[in-house]
Amino acid sequence: MSRIIQRICLFLFCLPVFGSCMKWDYGETEEFMASGTGLFITNEGNFQYSNATLSYYDPETKRVENEVFYRANGFKLGDVAQSMVIRDGVGWIVVNNSHVIFAIDINTFKEIGRITNLTSPRYIHFLSDEKAYVTQIWDNRIFIVNPKRYEITGYIECPDMTMESGSTEQMVQYGKYVYVNCWSYQNRILKIDTETDQVVDELVVGIQPTSLVMDKNHKMWTITDGGYDGSPYGYEPPSLYRIDAATFTVEKQFKFKLGDWPSEVQLNGSGDKLYWINNAIWSMDVEAERVPVRPFLEYSGTLYYGLTVNPVNGDVYVADAIDYQQQGIVYRYSEAGELLDQFYVGIIPGAFCWK
Repeated sequence: MSRIIQRICLFLFCLPVFGSCMKWDYGETEEFMASGTGLFITNEGNFQYSNATLSYYDPETKRVENEVFYRANGFKLGDVAQSMVIRDGVGWIVVNNSHVIFAIDINTFKEIGRITNLTSPRYIHFLSDEKAYVTQIWDNRIFIVNPKRYEITGYIECPDMTMESGSTEQMVQYGKYVYVNCWSYQNRILKIDTETDQVVDELVVGIQPTSLVMDKNHKMWTITDGGYDGSPYGYEPPSLYRIDAATFTVEKQFKFKLGDWPSEVQLNGSGDKLYWINNAIWSMDVEAERVPVRPFLEYSGTLYYGLTVNPVNGDVYVADAIDYQQQGIVYRYSEAGELLDQFYVGIIPGAFCWK
């Protein structure tokens, strides 16, 4: 499946009008105690099959445990697991098409709460113990939630965006401002004042910025996919952008070829090296003046779908979705590109979260 078709499928994955009505069937449970450092993998599963799962990997022992949410809680995670973050020992799993965010104990994997009645959540960003933003696809609002009470408390209206075509995605923070990329048929980075919960500025970039990270120099990086041939929003060569957070201006644009499909910009732990997927896996210093001519990992005809870097030792983890139907594989490489381990996870491994 091409990267273009892949993204179109992701649009369909998130349509709330076709959202699954998840039934939480409780069954037998297992006890876990995952102390120390580990890696959570959210496996999206297939749209409307409610077969999203959560995997957990221990880098020291090289042991992986699959379907830990189901095994710990006795019910399925839901439909399309999108992302996960950890705050103060609590893991927050965003399940897109089930319209829910689960809070779990990161050692026992047991649910301790949930936020419901979301449209089609993508990512959660914490501002405090009692305030967080939740981005959505197919909704022109960012939801404001109280994580302590597991409830929605308000909304941020995003300008020039409709319910049908709008989306907000990943978030980074600089001072009192949160920045968010708008992907679905959009070309903007929004700037939100967290004191007033208002969009106060926007920056136009290329068509469909797919991710957003902040490096050690307070420079934001986003990568655009350029749309697709025949898209009503346009089709152009994708680009990698470096944006100064203080001035909210583009400092550098690195252009790719028309037909390339870059995605998944990630940073190492020190914030000085970028990684991204463009068929192969690429790496670049954040202060480089041009993109590399040779990839970090060569393209091998597989479907690289997710990417993360161990913030402590720089190991690179690459998720292979294979064919979107069977269990995916995660490959673990050293910072020098040596294969260290590989293990099976769930269907369509898409995102990672370090414990």
